[in-house]
Amino acid sequence: MKRTLLICVCLVLCANASLAQVRWNADFQAYIDQYKDIAIEEMMTYRIPASITLAQGLLESGAGKSYLSTRGNNHFGIKCNGWTGKTIRHDDDKKQEKFRAYDSARESYEDHSKFLAYRERYKKLFDLKTTDYVGWANGLKECGYATNPQYAQRLISIIETYKLYQYDTMTTKQNNKPVQTVTQTEVAKRTSYQIHPIKAYNQNYYVYARKGDSYESIGKEVGVSAANLAKYNEREKGDQLHEGEVVYLRKKQKKADRKYKNQCHVVAQGESMYSISQKYGMRLASLYKINHLEPSYQIKVGDLLKVY
Repeated sequence: MKRTLLICVCLVLCANASLAQVRWNADFQAYIDQYKDIAIEEMMTYRIPASITLAQGLLESGAGKSYLSTRGNNHFGIKCNGWTGKTIRHDDDKKQEKFRAYDSARESYEDHSKFLAYRERYKKLFDLKTTDYVGWANGLKECGYATNPQYAQRLISIIETYKLYQYDTMTTKQNNKPVQTVTQTEVAKRTSYQIHPIKAYNQNYYVYARKGDSYESIGKEVGVSAANLAKYNEREKGDQLHEGEVVYLRKKQKKADRKYKNQCHVVAQGESMYSISQKYGMRLASLYKINHLEPSYQIKVGDLLKVY
């Protein structure tokens, strides 16, 4: 009897050791090494534990090897609710559901942070410390982030196996400064503040400026520097924005959308070459070049301009 019990205990121990070896793998570690700095940067801005962000990314994307992550840079399995950007279809709870798609993994990480920070249902999570990964994991499950009943435990298991909790008190190499904390008051403001709807056009993203907006204020919201936003829109960083003005979040294309290939734009009263270039999401210099015009040319009402 004792011998049988001893054999059973040995088998259990061997099985547990084998399980531990299976749970740790090079693909997971490579993913962590690749994205840990982004996770820490997001924590510094939005106060979401880097360990939670990394564990969710690992779990949802299969260490960056899932269909959604390889085809749509979607590392967190976020669906299209309220989304106006690019999409990708994939079987989930239902067949061929629509998910968000991004131009890069960094965009996916940024959107994941905003997805949690700007929604009332996750507001209570920001009462927790960034070092309380257990509370965050259980809270995400309670708030309905995932339907899997083991979701919280799986996150905790990943965090503890790969020691991801060490990143919750770190800064990135690029940001060699103390971790910035966001107060609950600031989180409440973010949650109640009506963020700019992000729209997609001509392989780009844009928002409409509101009264009082600046490149600085929009840049802080979308995670792009004011200098880059101004550059993408061919303006100066300190230029005043007018209500309703289009602000592109990425560098504009050299041509308009393909559907305008065989069409011309008819210049209307009050339009300028710049306003037309913004209208079609194309670079101002390209608009001049396509029409064989010098920058000194003054367009007139009724002029026909090629935009593709």
